[in-house]
Amino acid sequence: QVQLEESGGGLVQAGGSLRLSCAASGSIFSFAAMGWYRQAPEKQREWIATVTSAGSTAYADSVMGRFTISRDNVKNTVYLQMNSLKPEDTAVYYCAALKQGRSIWDYWGQGTQVTVSS
Repeated sequence: QVQLEESGGGLVQAGGSLRLSCAASGSIFSFAAMGWYRQAPEKQREWIATVTSAGSTAYADSVMGRFTISRDNVKNTVYLQMNSLKPEDTAVYYCAALKQGRSIWDYWGQGTQVTVSS
């Protein structure tokens, strides 16, 4: 069964940067899309970025221009480069994977904490 493991979270000051990684394990990886979500305390899970197998990307307005999602098929890893971090970016960040022909995310990681101080 496919497993996703996020890493790279931590504590940074506002304006700083972090690079999150999501490593996938399993026999075969041919996902239609990989995505990143986040969930802050007392808030709903929020979609922030998606990259398709073709390399197309999409971002939530809240992170547009600051975050970059990328996918490395050789390493079976998706990244989220986060620049110009703001305190409101503080959340647990989750990686998700979508199989071909699916419309609901199939796999989720356990999350990595990102905390941005003022």
